[in-house]
Amino acid sequence: MSAVKIADVAEAEAFLAANPDVAQFECFLTDCSGVQRGKILRRSELLGAYRIGRPLPCSVLSLDIKGADVEETGLLWEQGDADRMCRPVAGTLVRSPWRQTPTAQFLLTSFEADGSGSASDPRHALARVVDEALALGFRPVAAVELEFYLLDGPAATEGRLTPPTAPNGFRQTDLQAYLVQDLSDFSGFLEAVYAAAEAAGLPARTLISEYSPGQFEIVLEHRDDALRAADDAILWKRLVKGVAERHGFVATFMAKPYAEFAGSGAHFHVSLCDEAGNNLFAGSEPAGNELLRHAIAGLEATMAESMAIFAPNANSFRRFKANSYAPLGPAWAIDNRSVPIRVTGGPPKTRHLEQRVAGADTNPYLALATVIAGMIEGIENKLAPSEPIVGNGYAQVAPSLPRFWPEALRKARASDFLKRRLGARFTDIYLTIKEAECDRFFAEVSDRDIHWYLRLA
Repeated sequence: MSAVKIADVAEAEAFLAANPDVAQFECFLTDCSGVQRGKILRRSELLGAYRIGRPLPCSVLSLDIKGADVEETGLLWEQGDADRMCRPVAGTLVRSPWRQTPTAQFLLTSFEADGSGSASDPRHALARVVDEALALGFRPVAAVELEFYLLDGPAATEGRLTPPTAPNGFRQTDLQAYLVQDLSDFSGFLEAVYAAAEAAGLPARTLISEYSPGQFEIVLEHRDDALRAADDAILWKRLVKGVAERHGFVATFMAKPYAEFAGSGAHFHVSLCDEAGNNLFAGSEPAGNELLRHAIAGLEATMAESMAIFAPNANSFRRFKANSYAPLGPAWAIDNRSVPIRVTGGPPKTRHLEQRVAGADTNPYLALATVIAGMIEGIENKLAPSEPIVGNGYAQVAPSLPRFWPEALRKARASDFLKRRLGARFTDIYLTIKEAECDRFFAEVSDRDIHWYLRLA
């Protein structure tokens, strides 16, 4: 049985009955770069979308992050840019309270004419990995933590990144990690985020002011459905951006918006449970039970070749430096944030691992798929992990992960692991898009080029 759950028309009928004021519906899927693309439907069109789906051209999943076609994927002229039927994802039809016009939204996922999931759809790549885990008797339990920056809205529209001014007139410009005053200063925005999350059924929990001015993180509670955990992350990012705009701010999940401040990470909390819901990582062993150790070993073994997923953009690699909460080499430890794989503390029954490599700009479907796939790789091959780090991991682990985008793409292109786990066709499409994007990025002459080289070269 596939992990993909397509919504029934009864879900739409119930929503319409309970929300008579909603006039329009945003329906969208998430492309390889993590960008949402879709269309707006009027109220009268909703039931039809839930009965038979809505068509989108196949090229919608072949675009780079700027929305330009990547013809080399074979998803454009070779197929006449034919439509793919996109179906609503169960449980994602929710209101969008930040919109002035009463609006709701729902997620789509793409299918081929024969009913199979489109190879270019990142959500199906995650479903493929989850199905492999289920076939082995493991149900992945997952939660996603996403850090983000709040920026001054008017300055951001002019291309200047500036910490936001709070409604009380104060602007925080110092680090001030975990400052409670920040939570008070921006309480109007943060309370609106919580209210919108509750209306959307998103399990937003603990709120913290992070390590830099205007940086926040709200933890999303775990789900025993990994696809839904990734859906939560997609809906969460849209919600935060929408509420921020209503309050005159800009919210960004860019990995490294400021050179002088910390980057924003995405942390994936994952465990495996059996059919009865028992946590298979549970146990009081200090170094974890055998299954957990195999899973850790798989993540260590596949980390370098997976960096093109965890760090999908040129800016992504600016996070990675010593003592930055971004890792430089594979390692693990018990309750230690200086390594990329952290086994959490707490009661033995809650034992799980936290993978801390990815930036907040990663595609949640692909990052979570790659984390679970790495765990399966270690379990199936009974890999042995390194010794757990005690103390400062940065001082003990030699830098070995790709430090720059082209290097990460080359390692991913050579990876048998990604092809086997995410699907050979999907992996080729993803890397083709990112390789084209990388070439386009470095072909542009930036202001920094002019400043550094115009007079001195």
